[in-house]
Amino acid sequence: MAKPIQHRGKWRIRWLDENGERRSEVYDDRRDATFKLHQHQAEVEEIRRGLRAPTPPEKTFDELADYWIANRAAGKRSRKDDESIIRRHLRPAFGPSRLRVLGVQHVDRFVAERERLDRKTVANILTLLISMLRAARDLGWLAILPRIRKPRVPIFRRDYRYLRTDDEIIRFLTAARAEGENVFVLYAAAIYTGMRAGELAALLWEDVDLDGRLITVQRSFDGPTKSDRVRHVPILDPLLPVLRAWRLRCPGPLVFPNEAHEMHGPSARVFQEVLHRVLDAAGFPTTMIGDRVVRYIRFHDMRHTFASAYMRKGGDLFRLQKILGHQSIQMTMRYAHLAPSAFAADYGRLGGTGTLRSGEVVSLNAGKSE
Repeated sequence: MAKPIQHRGKWRIRWLDENGERRSEVYDDRRDATFKLHQHQAEVEEIRRGLRAPTPPEKTFDELADYWIANRAAGKRSRKDDESIIRRHLRPAFGPSRLRVLGVQHVDRFVAERERLDRKTVANILTLLISMLRAARDLGWLAILPRIRKPRVPIFRRDYRYLRTDDEIIRFLTAARAEGENVFVLYAAAIYTGMRAGELAALLWEDVDLDGRLITVQRSFDGPTKSDRVRHVPILDPLLPVLRAWRLRCPGPLVFPNEAHEMHGPSARVFQEVLHRVLDAAGFPTTMIGDRVVRYIRFHDMRHTFASAYMRKGGDLFRLQKILGHQSIQMTMRYAHLAPSAFAADYGRLGGTGTLRSGEVVSLNAGKSE
């Protein structure tokens, strides 16, 4: 049976781990060395008998990050987002840390040090961290997954911006036409289809059925759509003649190409600078929040404009979900209150009109037996 041996005035122990690899440790006291040797040998035997999980290898978070970027993020639509979060937040905080000792207290400290960040941003960072740690567990690099709590984030964090009336839409598109026909058609398509910027940029004429009045949405800037699903969007009456005329003027494969007849990128001027000029020309106000200028709408808010107008005109909520490509009806519910009949059944629920006189208090339980 193995025993501690003297080593430079101390006591060294050696044993074979569950993988048959030789391991060693050094202790000051012989009794401590003997105790630890017996403990290691007992653990190895328990692992061999299936009574204990194998000891994870000594992997660091940096190694996990490298694995994730090479093998998991590479196939994701959000690959660049993952790389940015890892580079800006996770590596600086956890890089050299051993995964085996990474616990809830480390994550809590990480969150506390980022109190100035938006809660949604922190939640996104922790979502990625949890996914990475689950991958580490699946790889056998982590025995126990820390129970990480993400901050509560309301589904709808603010009153989203959108063009609120038909008059605002007309003002906006009139100013867009003055900027150029290509700008007008793109913005009109955004408002009357609810498609995202990337979906419009990557749209091909082969995806547009003008006779069947249907657009097939199946790609975005860098590949698939956000939900990674194909969906179909109807071509509504206001947009149909616009697209028919534009088809004659723009015969290339892309419906909305840039000046070089190539696809617009995510940071293309038409999604930002041009939009700002159009808003200014149409007389829409800007707001200052601290030292930041907030425009009346962003390009993505044209999607909200479509959804809001659709419900305001009596559209069906579940059909809207399909048009927008929401995987969950909860995301579409933000527009439900705009339906003309949203509260129609409630108007007379507490009594008829003319029942209150000035200064009079009426119990809501009036007329009910106790």
